[in-house]
Amino acid sequence: MHTARTDEEFREYVRSRGPALLRVAHQLTGHPCDAEDLLQTALAKTYLAWDRIKDRAALDGYVRRTMVNINISQWRQRKLEEFPADELPEIPVSFEASSEREESLEQALNGLPARMRAAIVLRYYEDMSEPEIARALGISVGTVKSTVSRAMAKLRGELSVPAQPRRR
Repeated sequence: MHTARTDEEFREYVRSRGPALLRVAHQLTGHPCDAEDLLQTALAKTYLAWDRIKDRAALDGYVRRTMVNINISQWRQRKLEEFPADELPEIPVSFEASSEREESLEQALNGLPARMRAAIVLRYYEDMSEPEIARALGISVGTVKSTVSRAMAKLRGELSVPAQPRRR
């Protein structure tokens, strides 16, 4: 049962962490409107579980994991509902991208499958470690490594970026 105190705690959390969580949602979905919907849905689920979340330091991880799960579920549902068309729709213009490079990167990210995009966003945008990503996505560390590696290879190919030498 939520009290005025827990409601205020939740409001404060959303005020302080909302912009950062929205950036993660945008990277997961690739579209600002979808990102807002995704974050709103994840925050609604978080609000319902608020009293059960004892470790307040883990809230961001809880919301991120919720967003990844919701995004993957929605992606799977959309996959069944989408059909090829004779004409391509108009590509929406992103006013947030400040350079052609950022636009190219965003388009390349949007072209990745949902799991690859989630792994890249969590690794390079959220700076999570491979074990943290594995827990967040519910996969093994080895799968995280191979998923990130394949995703980076796709992004390099898409963006024509030479491979970086491996560190020893």
